[in-house]
Amino acid sequence: MARKSKRKSPAEANLPDRPLIEGRVIRSVGSSHRVQVEDGSRVECIVRGKFRIKGVNSTNPVAVGDWVKLLPPEEETEKGVITEILPRKNYILRKAIAHARKVHILAANVDQAILVFTVRQPATSTGFANRFLTVAEAYGIPARVVINKVDLLTESEDLARLEEIRGIYEGVGYPVVTVNSLDPDYRKEVSALLQGQVSFVGGHSGAGKSTLINLIDPALNLRTSEVSGYNQKGTHTTVYAEMFSLQGGGYIIDSPGIKELGLADFEREELGHFFPEIRDRMNDCRFSNCLHVDEPKCAIKAAVESGDVHASRYDSYLRMMVEIAENREF
Repeated sequence: MARKSKRKSPAEANLPDRPLIEGRVIRSVGSSHRVQVEDGSRVECIVRGKFRIKGVNSTNPVAVGDWVKLLPPEEETEKGVITEILPRKNYILRKAIAHARKVHILAANVDQAILVFTVRQPATSTGFANRFLTVAEAYGIPARVVINKVDLLTESEDLARLEEIRGIYEGVGYPVVTVNSLDPDYRKEVSALLQGQVSFVGGHSGAGKSTLINLIDPALNLRTSEVSGYNQKGTHTTVYAEMFSLQGGGYIIDSPGIKELGLADFEREELGHFFPEIRDRMNDCRFSNCLHVDEPKCAIKAAVESGDVHASRYDSYLRMMVEIAENREF
């Protein structure tokens, strides 16, 4: 809910003497931001000056989901001016494409993260899924797994893979649901997951994120595309993050296909805390500072050997450890 604000910060000192209001950013493209304010109207805005968020060196200080303070325009042909970003409860980011030392904030103030996983057309890699879930854990965002396109799984090996994936993620505490986003019979089940929440939806290009959102609220009519028959990869139909209000209550944030969710601000010593199955066992290691890589008497390595920790999850952990170390060399 937007609120009027009477006090101005130093950055607002030269603005016209009109009341400032608050709103939520629902779309952000370059330097242009669409903000929804208290009466439900939407204001196209620009940013005044440069914002520097403590601890975040980002290419886009203003992100979808941000609550901001703004000066509304006097004329319809004018744009509002964002003067301040209000404190965030969390955010989710990826590496900036053209800046090795910077990140790009995909969304802020998220209640839950929804990973859209597909066994076929295209096949989601467990490496990508584990990264998505680990980043959500790191920023305190509860996560769920939605396995889409189950109608394509008719072969025995596909059905076995479906059960394997379900077992991996339910086994470490993530709720898993299976859907066919083209079938309206699944609408009620998926809508119940999202009602009253601000949900960030991510997945490989072609996994059906936009189709899933259209299933929940057909009136949105988001653009979708077919997966290439040649390489079984999807094409990007979402080119920027955008927040949509849902008919049943709540909001959903559709994001571009994510290749590099960011580990830019991670430390090697803390990574294990973002894997539930590692976090639950790390106190059983011989050394309190065990990194679970090559130390003796490591409870995590023993659990991998016994099958209590899935090998694909541990492999992702090791890959992330290497990436974090490489990031620190810049």
